[in-house]
Amino acid sequence: MNQAQPRELRREIGLISATVLVIANMIGSGIFTTSGFILAELGSPTALLLCWLLGGLFALAGALCYGELGAMLPRAGGEYAYLRASFGPLPAFVSGWISLIVGFSAPIAAAAIAFATYFLGGASDPWLILGSADSPWLRLSPVTLLACAAVILLSLVHIHSLRLGQRVQNLLTAFKIGFILVFIGGGLWLGQGDFGHLTQTLAGTSVTGASFAVALIFVSFAYSGWNAAAYLGGEIRRPGRNLPLALALGTLVVTALYLLLNLVYLYALPPATLSGQLEIGTDAARALFGPGIGTLFGLAIALGLLSVMSAMIMAGPRVYFAMARDALFFRRFGEVHADRYTPVQAIVFQALIAIAMILVAAYDTLLIYIGFTLSLSSMLTVIGLMRLRRHAPERPRPYRTPGYPFTPLLFIAGTIWIVLYTLISEPLVGLYGIATLLLGLLLYRLFSTTRTESAAFEPLGSESTSG
Repeated sequence: MNQAQPRELRREIGLISATVLVIANMIGSGIFTTSGFILAELGSPTALLLCWLLGGLFALAGALCYGELGAMLPRAGGEYAYLRASFGPLPAFVSGWISLIVGFSAPIAAAAIAFATYFLGGASDPWLILGSADSPWLRLSPVTLLACAAVILLSLVHIHSLRLGQRVQNLLTAFKIGFILVFIGGGLWLGQGDFGHLTQTLAGTSVTGASFAVALIFVSFAYSGWNAAAYLGGEIRRPGRNLPLALALGTLVVTALYLLLNLVYLYALPPATLSGQLEIGTDAARALFGPGIGTLFGLAIALGLLSVMSAMIMAGPRVYFAMARDALFFRRFGEVHADRYTPVQAIVFQALIAIAMILVAAYDTLLIYIGFTLSLSSMLTVIGLMRLRRHAPERPRPYRTPGYPFTPLLFIAGTIWIVLYTLISEPLVGLYGIATLLLGLLLYRLFSTTRTESAAFEPLGSESTSG
């Protein structure tokens, strides 16, 4: 393989493809798997819908903030690039480490598990379990095998070329959005449901601040991906215009679809049946259209989940690429293939981590871990936006966050609330997240001591932001 290195990634992504990437990254396993867990926490359909609405507004606030950062710093890396400019290399490296483990590898694993579960019609008995039955540390089953195969196949697609990756991504996303619209329209118009389910509540449950905060963690996982276009800032055409537009438009479209999907779920089944269920999409389809059509909808959901896997496999390696280019990660992950213009080594590395997580992680624990840890990284990034406004007012800003400073303050306050309640109600998962941060700090010390003076950080203000 020819590994002569071109200097930069190519700007080949337009507004439509960037918006599609955001939508694809957001609409994943979360909306098809988390509503049952949220309902179990809240016990009320009204609270469930309110939770999804607030989650959408919360994600939009973050997208509006990231839009300013992305237009100002249009390069690969997302939070890594933004935090490097606002706080320096240490927070930037830790955020990049979080992106590697929590932002992309873990969600890819979660989406792959959900894809395989839906495709095979439910969870299957494992062939091999290592560890205790209650806390196994390795599972081998038809679900995990198919999930690993999906990760490998889509990684090969994005290794081939950015052009092929975009085409596959756009096709999968078009199918997913079309399927969701058919599901919503057909379910509400032709389905055998009952809007009376909206007035029912679960016995023995009540909405508290703690339960609502935990529910918002599940919702934040489902909305994660609103910042997807930011990771490909170095490959988006006219980034000063297209990047903020893609983030905002994608988030608004997904918020509307999520609310309608949850309305369909509640129309299809009573809260008592939905509570705690993983395959909530298939259960709702079977109730609305019968077991035969319900099975077909389960397969369609499975194919739709390939879209979010593809989007994350596409976006994630750009973070590790940026870190390696700054000599703060293994240098090979900063290599771009001379003919294909893709970060091959970074894509392979991410796939291996995702496969490992598929084999070892429990699904619901994985969701809370992802939501908690990503919240910390996103909050620090938005704080960095406010810091740059104050300490670097001379930087060119083709786009400014609407409602500033209230928009970032709303995002920061909401994140603090979620994080605190997670530590109180799910302390073990919170400790996993904090341990991930501490490991990132140790790795930074390792890489920073070996980084040469020639790899010092260059000013970011020199990049074109004209779009």
